[in-house]
Amino acid sequence: MDTMRERFASVVSRLLDDDPRLAIVLAEIGKDGFTDAAGAHPDRVINVGIREQLLVGVGGELALTGMRPILHTFASFLVERPFEQVKLDFGHQGVGGVLVSAAGSYDWPAGGYTHMAPGDVALLDTLDGWTIHVPGHPDEAETLLRDAVAAGDDSVYVRLSAHTNSAPRDIAPGRFLTVREGRGGVVIAVGPMLDGVLAAVEGLDMTVLYATTVRPFDGRTLRAAAGAGAAARAGAAGAVDVVLVEPYLAGTSTAAANDALADRPHRVLGLGIPRRELRRYGTIDEHLAGRGLDPASLRQRISGFLR
Repeated sequence: MDTMRERFASVVSRLLDDDPRLAIVLAEIGKDGFTDAAGAHPDRVINVGIREQLLVGVGGELALTGMRPILHTFASFLVERPFEQVKLDFGHQGVGGVLVSAAGSYDWPAGGYTHMAPGDVALLDTLDGWTIHVPGHPDEAETLLRDAVAAGDDSVYVRLSAHTNSAPRDIAPGRFLTVREGRGGVVIAVGPMLDGVLAAVEGLDMTVLYATTVRPFDGRTLRAAAGAGAAARAGAAGAVDVVLVEPYLAGTSTAAANDALADRPHRVLGLGIPRRELRRYGTIDEHLAGRGLDPASLRQRISGFLR
């Protein structure tokens, strides 16, 4: 199976052939995936070198000319380092583009904290109007990338990862997918967290929603799942427990879940990457365990939270 980044390069290379409005802007990282595309479209495959602020600035300038720019590098260099340019060159100028990241929270532990960005989604969430996709499989990444490119002039962030689920799901951009139904609460698994969540709640009477688009937040599906679960529980007074399991900063979507359920009794537990820095190298699985996001830890934390 190819990786999300490999699928990204192949899909965008084909889209460049079909749409003269598209341009891909790189900052060294990922350039090898676009060698053929650069030969075919040298004016629309732009490598600015290791200059991440310029990467975003060039993308914003292309958008001002009517192009649909796609920007790619590691999340820490795409969102955190040039955040002022993202805020001004896209948001303030009122133009859109597609930001595609890799190596988000713990994809490359050997790279150290300079190559990790567990706060990227929370940071972008301070800006208005961004759609944020978090695929959990290369097939889902392709679906969401194509949707992002076709999204008119909107601003879209696609968070690719080396951490994946074993199989793709039949997702619809913008909507949570109901993977299973239960009466004991609702777990929202974001992107690559789904397999671990399903293993963690095996045997528990819980609804599992799968989120690959986290902004806008699909409050309607959450409300429907919460209402169905509460109605099925005798003596629960309509209350519902909701657990969010996100592959980035813990609590990033807690406020969105609370807003969606503001008119009904509920509790929300946000699980994800804590603010405390884990100063260790290792593998993705070791980082998941170190952050309490492996299936055994998730089961303990979710079971302890349920009423």
